[in-house]
Amino acid sequence: MLVTPGGGAVPLEIAASYKARRRGLLGRDGIAGALLITPTNSVHTFGMRFTIDVAYLDRSLTVLDVVTMRPGRLGMIRPRGRHVLEAAGGAMADWGLRRGVRVAVDRQGGPEPSSVNAP
Repeated sequence: MLVTPGGGAVPLEIAASYKARRRGLLGRDGIAGALLITPTNSVHTFGMRFTIDVAYLDRSLTVLDVVTMRPGRLGMIRPRGRHVLEAAGGAMADWGLRRGVRVAVDRQGGPEPSSVNAP
């Protein structure tokens, strides 16, 4: 689960393998919750079927930037970025995600991906 600034819990998928990072949200019509892609500092929406919100996160899971990307776009590289969080367009505003806030990953009951350096 993704724990948002207001304490809400959002279903979370983690893409930590090369294959999972490469696939991302391609071929889907939507997502219930969010996808954490790690490690990465940029994404694209070529081949996407829907608009997404993208939050670039640093190593401590602090939001560096949040952008909305329509299909067919190339996101800018964020040099300090370590992870990217993706969700359906408009979701992150509802969750209170904005620059400077910190999110957390609650891995209760699930495997702990070694590449996510969450507190």
